[in-house]
Amino acid sequence: MTLEPGIERTEDFTAEGHLLTDVRGTLPVKVLSTPGMVAMMERCATTLGWEHLEDGKATVGFEICIKHVAAAAEGAACTVTATLREVVDERKLRFDVEVREGERTIGVGTHERRVIERSDFGA
Repeated sequence: MTLEPGIERTEDFTAEGHLLTDVRGTLPVKVLSTPGMVAMMERCATTLGWEHLEDGKATVGFEICIKHVAAAAEGAACTVTATLREVVDERKLRFDVEVREGERTIGVGTHERRVIERSDFGA
């Protein structure tokens, strides 16, 4: 395995489409939803892991603990970053994750994934 603590991946995305909510019409504008933000965090960590795994391996999500601390309006240019903080038993991957809009933190937390054999899920 070539997964080493400290590796990082950053992706840009726009707060739009299925990533948005108006909280069932209770907000006058659409904003980045918490599930949308979490999806972008998980996607970034998944891609980072995938890029460094041996052939035949993949990861599955195990735990996510985040705080959604600020709003990002529809159309906001956001950046998500995943940093591998720790590898335990060559199969537990612990990431620090963050979403920012410019200098503002939108969400921050941790995400854990498990390395699995792709063949365990059939063809």
